[in-house]
Amino acid sequence: MPLSLNQGLYAITDPLLLTGNSLLSSVEAALAGGCKVIQYRDKQASASEQLERALALKTLCHSYNAQLIINDNLELCLASKADGVHLGKSDGNIKYARQVLGKEGILGVTCHNDIDYAQQCIDAGVDYCAFGRIFPSLTKPNAPECSLSILEKALKLSKPIVAIGGITLDNIELLMQTPVHNVAVIHGLFSKSDIQCTANQFQQYFSHSLY
Repeated sequence: MPLSLNQGLYAITDPLLLTGNSLLSSVEAALAGGCKVIQYRDKQASASEQLERALALKTLCHSYNAQLIINDNLELCLASKADGVHLGKSDGNIKYARQVLGKEGILGVTCHNDIDYAQQCIDAGVDYCAFGRIFPSLTKPNAPECSLSILEKALKLSKPIVAIGGITLDNIELLMQTPVHNVAVIHGLFSKSDIQCTANQFQQYFSHSLY
């Protein structure tokens, strides 16, 4: 049976925030707080280090009934047998990724603010579309802005929508006026002193979802 993306908090790792041995402990804190999806994003580590960490993260995520998505690396996704891969707007062939993943792997794509591109990706077989940046972002300050009105239009598409970019507990209430499937968070989660509590607060916004 094809996997569907878990709804709720979608946490993205950052090697600048999660240094040394803090990766697994920080991710486990997020999972303990109710995080439903972890995206492993690390373009600094060696291939062998990435595989070792991806395998450890997969085991950890599955122990919490959460999913592991690999950022921009289809080979690593396949080698680690992660739940899926997320591709940037110019980071890989969507149709090829769908073919290689088969029906069971989750395939996501960054669409920024481009509804037409999102529809093309859906036609090519993606399982979810990420839109953003919604708010000013520390990770990608120059990423194209996606207004809430564009996000509302995206919600009419046939696949789940993930909102990303500068989302924090201070602005999520404004964002959640649009019923997105997931909120993707980096600094708003992993820069906090109490990651578990922060994750739990984010996840509370999905506790009464209609999805």
